[in-house]
Amino acid sequence: MDWRKKRVLVTGAAGFIGSHLSERLADLGADVRALVRYTSTGSRGWLAGSPWEKAVRFIHGDVRDSGLVRRAVKDAEVVFHLAALIAIPYSYQAPASYVQTNVEGTLNVLEAARDLGVEYFIHTSTSEVYGTARYVPIDEAHPLQGQSPYAASKIGADKLAESFHLSFGLPVVTVRPFNTFGPRQSARAVIPTIIAQCLASDVVNLGSLRPTRDMNFVTDTVEGFLAATRPEAVGRSVNLGSGREISVGELARLIARLVGRDIKVHSTEERARPERSEVERLLSDNRLAFELLGWAPRHSLEEGLVATIDWMRAHLDTYTPDVYAT
Repeated sequence: MDWRKKRVLVTGAAGFIGSHLSERLADLGADVRALVRYTSTGSRGWLAGSPWEKAVRFIHGDVRDSGLVRRAVKDAEVVFHLAALIAIPYSYQAPASYVQTNVEGTLNVLEAARDLGVEYFIHTSTSEVYGTARYVPIDEAHPLQGQSPYAASKIGADKLAESFHLSFGLPVVTVRPFNTFGPRQSARAVIPTIIAQCLASDVVNLGSLRPTRDMNFVTDTVEGFLAATRPEAVGRSVNLGSGREISVGELARLIARLVGRDIKVHSTEERARPERSEVERLLSDNRLAFELLGWAPRHSLEEGLVATIDWMRAHLDTYTPDVYAT
């Protein structure tokens, strides 16, 4: 797609993936409006101070507000819907808030997009909707399993997006990133948690060390979002993953080597998910992304980790390594 002057709305634009996506769209010449969650400070999140901040038009609000969402979607040709509550541990404490934001909020954006006639609606899913792999690699036909309230809320959002395509012809494409990582990610995710602790001490506290994850560098994920705006992808769900799995324990040891520190890894009960809620294995089958979108990751895990470590060294004051971020 030629993004020059294309009118694009990104919900959740101030967050980790959303900020990288908004910057990339602005760099490509798109007319980007960013829906960011309202705070009394007027925070623009990770887009504050960005080289592209002045090129982006900000809308402060909340996807739970249907009227505001409609105003944000008006005249947009493409909607990238990323706004969501994402922390799994907090979803055990506040499941209703996940339904309100991830399900009802998604419904608001879908209804506005349908009524206002957007060309493409790119809906953001997550590999967590698959739960523990019943077979590997996980393709898009794998059953969906709500092993946490967060995962259940995202399954609900995915099915709403699917229903708006099948019922109303809304041109929806669901992208399903596996474990995206990179600069700006919060400490509630495993890679910044490990890096922050490695940079601060020789002890790393984690939950279970057994689960495996499929890690994908954020710039590769962003390119997958952009590639999803193709007619042949409409109505489909597409995995964005590397096709490589690594256990949490192995990941900690790899990061320690790249940081240049000998570490001791402790598995703590505080950081562990409830036993039946833990997703033990994730490994993406990304063949459909290549076939439909021409997409494949360009960065190895090691390359992405080095870039992330370098960024976190320069921004370590934004992390509290000794505090468990839920």
